[in-house]
Amino acid sequence: MPMSRRALAAAAAALLLPLSACGSGADDGGTADASGEVEGDITFQTWNLRAGFKQYFEDLIAEFEEKHPGTRVKWIDQPAEGYPDKLGADAAGGTLPDVVNVSPDLVAPLAEAGLALDLDKAAATYRPEYLQGAWASHRIPGTGGTYAFPWYLNTGPLFYNKALFEKAGLDPGRPPRTYGELFADALRMAKRTDGEVATLANVPTIEDFGRYGVPLMNEDGTGFTFNDAKGVELLTRYKELYDAGALDPQALTATPQSTGKKFLTGAVAMNPGSALDLGNFKKNAPGLYRNIGITDQITSTGHVNMYVMGVMVNSRTRHTPAAVAFAHFVTDARHQMSFARKVAIFPSTAGSLDDPYFTEEDGTDETRVRVAAAKSLKNAVNYTPVLFSDQMKTALRNEVAKALQGRQSPREALDNAVEAADRLLARD
Repeated sequence: MPMSRRALAAAAAALLLPLSACGSGADDGGTADASGEVEGDITFQTWNLRAGFKQYFEDLIAEFEEKHPGTRVKWIDQPAEGYPDKLGADAAGGTLPDVVNVSPDLVAPLAEAGLALDLDKAAATYRPEYLQGAWASHRIPGTGGTYAFPWYLNTGPLFYNKALFEKAGLDPGRPPRTYGELFADALRMAKRTDGEVATLANVPTIEDFGRYGVPLMNEDGTGFTFNDAKGVELLTRYKELYDAGALDPQALTATPQSTGKKFLTGAVAMNPGSALDLGNFKKNAPGLYRNIGITDQITSTGHVNMYVMGVMVNSRTRHTPAAVAFAHFVTDARHQMSFARKVAIFPSTAGSLDDPYFTEEDGTDETRVRVAAAKSLKNAVNYTPVLFSDQMKTALRNEVAKALQGRQSPREALDNAVEAADRLLARD
């Protein structure tokens, strides 16, 4: 069972004085001095990347060591399964690597434990190199700090099935662009197909509430706020879709894999995705691929959702200048651009998305998706609060399901979900 944030913070704090995590650092809880000579042996941990990118990282490390002859980087790659637990165990045991691949939710407990270097204090000179929304994604509410360099980003469009739109008498050339249009088209789709075709296959998640313009958390990070009137409005609209058959009946237990399969087989008309999905459509559902429509994410805020990975520096490293220099090296514009050409991700560095690779189409759907996604990422945000844990996501999902089934009102559901999330936050 994953360690709670409070348990992790307490365990790590108890070990900070007698133990070091690959070395001794400052004793001020995340603000070690990053100035000085770049030298020493450091460890770098990635998250399930060796299988696909072994040569890339070996070359990157060799380049860094050549640039800084007094350094040596040991690369560790951990499997995807159990990665959060591994981080927790290393943090509590004083064996956390010097430079660590993290997502925003994983860096939060490490920052609270004083194990993540505050880059706003130790490496603020690098901040202008990154997109504003990407840099902000690793801020922890209530701390005033940023605890990881932003690395690669991802986002994607909404795919829709033009044939299903035509079958329902909807214009396939005019997909919904607002929530009002989405809900109206979904109800028409259900009515005109006698409930045979749903438009969506998933219930609203925390990021959907964010895209809808719902305030998710207070500024000091002490409580959640997505049960306001606008949150209730969104869930009420989803309840209407569910009752009308416009939301797939299995949405209550759906996973990203199952919703993707629903779209692949023509059971639902719309599904979020990325450029990677186009190859899957072409190979496994050529009929769908011939009828694929691509439109932008729907948002009421003017900002699409981004998914972001980061690179954290352990505040207890013996070699802070080397660790910061390497974390920056991994995530600088040149290396992010190189990595983005190897896999369908996007760089978080300012100006990189203006490269012709992200701005020029060649007539293929793949480049169309890439160009559209890159444009939207320039002012995208990570809507999922860094303090919103997996347990909180489960609590929200369970309460949303009860509301859709009519077992409680949307207001009651969101009040209960916020109460559960606040309780978990206090416990963590």
